[in-house]
Amino acid sequence: MLKLLKYFKPIEWLMIVLTVGLVVLQVELTLTIPEYLEDIIALIGQSATSGEIWKVGGIMIGLAACEVVVIIAINYLTSHVGAGLARTIRRKVFGQVEDFSMQEISKFSTSSLITRCTNDISQIQMIITMCLRMLITAPIMGIGAIFKIFNKSKELSLATMVAIFVLIILIITVNIIVVPKFKLLQKSTDDLNMITRENLSGLKVIRAFNTEDIQEEKFDKINKRNANLNIFVNRVMSLLFPGMNMIMNLLTLCIVWIGSILVNKGTLEIGILLSFSQYAMHVLFSFLMLSMMFIMIPRAMVSAGRINEVIATPIIIKSSTTTSTKTNNGTIKFDNVSFAYPKSQENVLDKIDFEAKPGEIVAFIGSTGSGKSTLINLIPRFFDATEGNVLVDGVNVKDYKLSSLRNKIGYVPQKTLLFSGTIRDNLLDSNPNATEEEMWKALEIAQAKEFVQNLEGGLDFVLSQGATNVSGGQKQRLSIARAIIRHPEILIFDDSFSALDYKTDQLLRTTLAKELNHITTLIVGQRIGTIMNADKIIVLDEGKIVGMGTHKELMKNCPIYQEIAYSQLSKEELENA
Repeated sequence: MLKLLKYFKPIEWLMIVLTVGLVVLQVELTLTIPEYLEDIIALIGQSATSGEIWKVGGIMIGLAACEVVVIIAINYLTSHVGAGLARTIRRKVFGQVEDFSMQEISKFSTSSLITRCTNDISQIQMIITMCLRMLITAPIMGIGAIFKIFNKSKELSLATMVAIFVLIILIITVNIIVVPKFKLLQKSTDDLNMITRENLSGLKVIRAFNTEDIQEEKFDKINKRNANLNIFVNRVMSLLFPGMNMIMNLLTLCIVWIGSILVNKGTLEIGILLSFSQYAMHVLFSFLMLSMMFIMIPRAMVSAGRINEVIATPIIIKSSTTTSTKTNNGTIKFDNVSFAYPKSQENVLDKIDFEAKPGEIVAFIGSTGSGKSTLINLIPRFFDATEGNVLVDGVNVKDYKLSSLRNKIGYVPQKTLLFSGTIRDNLLDSNPNATEEEMWKALEIAQAKEFVQNLEGGLDFVLSQGATNVSGGQKQRLSIARAIIRHPEILIFDDSFSALDYKTDQLLRTTLAKELNHITTLIVGQRIGTIMNADKIIVLDEGKIVGMGTHKELMKNCPIYQEIAYSQLSKEELENA
């Protein structure tokens, strides 16, 4: 929790100081009012005039009105401080996650990161707000009220101390039972978010395989576990408030009983008895507020730990501070590059050597798991090579500023992702300064112009979440257009033609070769037809290069390439290619 305090802004610290001052004023007003009650009772006993009584009563009303104003100001300030801190932490966590490489992302599940950015930060916001309102108020009011009652009556003070002792025992018992459950509750919330997210994103698959019942059972299992934890925590906590009410009522009864005896003996005045009763309630109410905080703070501490875990995760792939002075042309060179995933004993890529020159189309093919996508992910530094060097324009990618390196690259991922919003918005994500003419040109190259023109609104057609209102092939073409409009030096297609029919695939590749012949193009493909016209084809098998050359060269000297080719096309089709 203390680590998060550094995210308070100076203006928020000023508000906190002002809040503390207002809390002290509120407590002073609250503890002063019963003294005027004593004076009114004393005046009544002395047969004072109504004017004298109203004068004291007017002061009480004025103090009560001031207290209301002070409480409103405290609530305003604490709400502003809590929301401000939550906003700052959420921005920090989100920014940290955006800087994560795939290696850091793998440490956390997506559902867990969502919970940490929402539920956990909300817990922090709530505890900061409540702390400023209660954690400061309670001890000041409790101590102040205790000092007041000690000066009134020893007998009544003793009864109050006994009640406080019983109350402390109750609070400690509840905390011992409840606190260990809070960590389980947050983990259960992660799991609940995960299963919900999977079911919503995989709704088509679930329906296609008629597995609704199975998924409902999985959801019910996690949902019941979450509900049972919440029920258990709330049941235990529900014992606290009735228990405290019972203690407060018993204390009131004891004060009235003992006080009546003392009044009959003449050792205690009625006004003092009434004011003592109010002070005693203030003491117990202070412990009530503290008990609420003692229950909320452990849960917030769990949330703070989860947030700090994200913030404290070291960024492995860091941006260099140096700026390359080399000529920008898009040359790529892999120099004896090997790569292994963290905690893996085997290399996914082993001693990869090749060069791609400006204007060349270099394609990669191989069986599933051969390392094709991993290889191209080393260029924009989604991962870093464990051995060897990846060079862009003669400079190691590790020596680039990440923004400078990635500005050179137009990347089309294997899994097409378009953001909710208009087609125009998605294109501008890649190049905020693009003109409408450039957008249509990129769409034309990507073979997407015709279908976009036929959509209602054209560029302003609104894509739903996940772009579910366009087809898979249309999404791929829009994703390709988004990469092209960036005017990159290097274009990377990670199996990005898989949803296209053969005719569109051929038209797209022909247009790319014609319009973007100055760009270094890397293509990961599964279809021979997609890559056979590439200037250089690299065949991968178990992370190693087992063939490199043109289609015709590989058909002569690479058995693995021949095997892939003959499994997709007939001998006649290959001979006529």
